[in-house]
Amino acid sequence: MTKAIHFETTDGTRLIGRLEGDVIVSAGAAPAGGFVPTPENWALVATADGPRFPLAEVHVLAPVAPGKILAIGLNYQSHVEETNLAHPDSPVVFAKLPSSVTGPHDAIVIPAEETRPDYEGEVGLVISRRAYRVSKEEAWDYVGGLTALNDVSGRRAQLETPMRQFTLGKSFDTFTPLGPVLTSLDGVADRAAVSVRTTLSGEIMQAGNTRDLIFDVPTLIEYLTRGVTLEPGDLIATGTPGGVGDERTPPRYLRPGDVVEVAVEGVGSLCNPVLAEADVRDLAGVAVAAGA
Repeated sequence: MTKAIHFETTDGTRLIGRLEGDVIVSAGAAPAGGFVPTPENWALVATADGPRFPLAEVHVLAPVAPGKILAIGLNYQSHVEETNLAHPDSPVVFAKLPSSVTGPHDAIVIPAEETRPDYEGEVGLVISRRAYRVSKEEAWDYVGGLTALNDVSGRRAQLETPMRQFTLGKSFDTFTPLGPVLTSLDGVADRAAVSVRTTLSGEIMQAGNTRDLIFDVPTLIEYLTRGVTLEPGDLIATGTPGGVGDERTPPRYLRPGDVVEVAVEGVGSLCNPVLAEADVRDLAGVAVAAGA
């Protein structure tokens, strides 16, 4: 298993590399898109022998800057049941704006108008090569790696607005923490059974496994590529298990001062503090850091 990482040094240099324990082996300057998991880029990272950087001394960035983020709703039965919605007959697809991506340890910033900010821990897939009308049998050949993501959701914007503004409510700045690495598929014991867990300020809120997806990865890729070309670096968010804050009694929304962690088997953990927009205005540089 190789873990590719995108990071920034103390002097502002952005690099890609291979994570080995608590040390990063540099593979050179980072392209604008971060680490795009093509076979060539995996070979570059796997054989890298550049300078070593202690993980604790760098700023870890989102591993990739996806051109498209396609997200799947209601893809775990446990989430369908808690929402009291009908079991979907086909994948429920929505988009998140790429500008919502933030790093694995940067702040989630809640806009002043958003009264119902929620978490959704998910397994993310990043595409390795151009994909159009891909069959289920070929689908995994187009997946370049796994990562963790938090599909942070503004339920007020998503559910209380005319026609339900999914894209807006899912796409506020910093609402897609991503990383900390991309993990290659060769070391994943069972790519169809990857666990995901969300912890909010020390309390486990979600625990799921992709073996329980209603629509598995091959089905999603076949479905999405009927009319949509997926490009290297594009991100698929596979859905969230039950336990979201909006469906709890009483609801448990993200609050300033919270820390939300999403752990994906074989990938590692996102660990993001939560801030209110008003607080960010008072903290010089936080908005920039959160959006890096």
